[in-house]
Parts: sequence; C-alpha cells; structure tokens
Amino acid sequence: DARVRGWFLLDSYLPTFFLTGAYLLCIWLGSKFMKDRPPFSLRAHLIVYNLGITLLSLYMLIELILATWEGGYNLQCQNLHSAGEADIRVAKVLWWYYFSKVIEFMDTIFFVLRKKSSQITFLHVYHHATMFNIWWCVLNWIPCGQSFFGPTLNSFIHVLMYSYYGLSVIPSMRKYLWWKKYLTQAQLIQFLLTIVHTLSAAVKPCGFPFGCLMFQSSYMATLVILFINFYIKTYWKASSRTAIEETPATTEIKNGFHKDYFAAVNGFLNNKKAQ
Repeated sequence: DARVRGWFLLDSYLPTFFLTGAYLLCIWLGSKFMKDRPPFSLRAHLIVYNLGITLLSLYMLIELILATWEGGYNLQCQNLHSAGEADIRVAKVLWWYYFSKVIEFMDTIFFVLRKKSSQITFLHVYHHATMFNIWWCVLNWIPCGQSFFGPTLNSFIHVLMYSYYGLSVIPSMRKYLWWKKYLTQAQLIQFLLTIVHTLSAAVKPCGFPFGCLMFQSSYMATLVILFINFYIKTYWKASSRTAIEETPATTEIKNGFHKDYFAAVNGFLNNKKAQ
C-alpha cells in the first residue's frame, strides 16, 4: 500500500524476519545459559514493562475507536480507501500494533530469565512469532479498513491481561487477582468474534481482499484450537485432579467391611476389656 511507504520496518521484510529469528535464538540460547544458574527476580523490570504495555494497549484501543468513528467505518465490512484521512489514522495505530508485537517478545525473554520454562509452550512461541510476521504483511497490503477489528478487541484484552501480569508481580496484590481464568475465556471469545467479523465481509463483500479474509479466518481458527487445548489442560484437568486429591477415602474395604467398622469394633472391644 503506497500510503505506508517509508514507514519504519515496513519497506523490507528482512528486519522482521531477522528479529523473529533473534527471538527464537534467544529462547534456545537463553534456556541453555540459565540451565545451571539461579533465576532472576526482575520484579521492578516486570512492573515497568507490564505498565508500559498496558498503557500502549489502552492508547491503541482508544485511538482505534476514535479513528473508526471519525471515518464512519462499517462494522460488517469496511474497504481500504473510502474513509480518507481516517484510514491513515487507523493505519498509524495499526503500525503501533505491529510494533508492539516485537516489544512483546520480551514476555518470553522474561520467562527464560526467570526460569519459568513451563510457560514457554508451543502456543506461546507460535502466537508471538507469527503475529509479528503476519502484521508486517497486514501493514503492507491491508493497513486499514476491515483490519481494524481484531486489534481493537486485542488491545482491550491486553489492557486486562498486562495489568493482571503487572499486579501479580506484587506479592501483596496476588490475593485480589481472581480473573486469570477469565482472561483465557476472553481471549477465546475475542478470536471467535474476529472470525465472525472477518467472514461477514466474505458473505457480503465491500471490496476488501477475499484472500486476506480467508487467511485471517484460518489463522484465528488455529489460535482457537490451541487456546481451547490450553484451557482444558490448565483449568479442567487441573480442577479434576484437585477434586480427586481432596476426596476423602471412604470406600476402603477389607473382608467385605468398611475400615471404619473395624475401628468402631476395636474401640468397643478395648473398652469392654478395660472394664
């Protein structure tokens, strides 16, 4: 798109490609480096980092709402050229959205330095690495119009998510943080709504590229599958294991009698002998 020519990191794919490669390399080398070393605390760094991402997400959320309102964007389907200056305004916010994806690589680097290897899942790395690359393509070919919807929802989710992460670093705040489970549910709802919104433009076209709509829907479907798998493993199976561990053993049988029967009988016999 000629409107984004000359914008930082967009004219060539190489910087995005090499930054992604550096991200993956840092995970691999960092894990090896930290293997026999104690984890870093990084509490102050995490508070500042999460606060920064929260504020950036809040800015993008507000600016996208104002820009699309100014341009009279059609929620069902919006093309790339009919809103004039409002389209440029949306594209500028979406550039920040693209750039925020490279900043968010630090999520994983902090996990590596804190030796939180259980958090570095396939879903986590796949999501971070692909989003940065996909949004390079979005900014170059479809930097406004229908592309606004997913980032608007995601910015809202990130305000909730990174504020949670920032507060969870403070020990005294952890007892008040009850909404972690609901963040994953909100993310799943976000992906499903984005798929519905994307396909609505395919059902009733407005000139937005059809191939881009199909690609975005397919990519969102992979996230839905991976997040559902994560949710089941993290919450359903975990709650089932907890329920099993907390269930009292009331069915232990010996010679056809419950163990409590023998305890009662022994108590009775012992008392009789004492008399």
